[in-house]
Amino acid sequence: MEKEEYTAKQIRTAELAKALAHPARIAILEFMIYKEQCICGDIVEEMPLSQSTVSQHLKVLKDVGLIKGEIEGNTTCYCIKEKTWTESQTLLNSLFYLYKQKGNCCPTDR
Repeated sequence: MEKEEYTAKQIRTAELAKALAHPARIAILEFMIYKEQCICGDIVEEMPLSQSTVSQHLKVLKDVGLIKGEIEGNTTCYCIKEKTWTESQTLLNSLFYLYKQKGNCCPTDR
């Protein structure tokens, strides 16, 4: 199947899933949820990663729209972008719901 044959929904779901497909990014998101908003330095202190690695993960999350960052002086304050967070939940839930509706494609679940 060529990429242009995928629906916009399939492409967006894959983009969001790819952004979530690293344990460091999940940890960063969980940290942000608990803190409500974070300065990059706070995240670096919490993670067992270098500042440059944290920045790379933040860029992936920001590029897909899961987080937003606002510059405040010399720091950037990050938080969850609610609209995209809801979109992600809806898209992923619809994929899981589809399976639940149709059932298992295999005769037995192993």
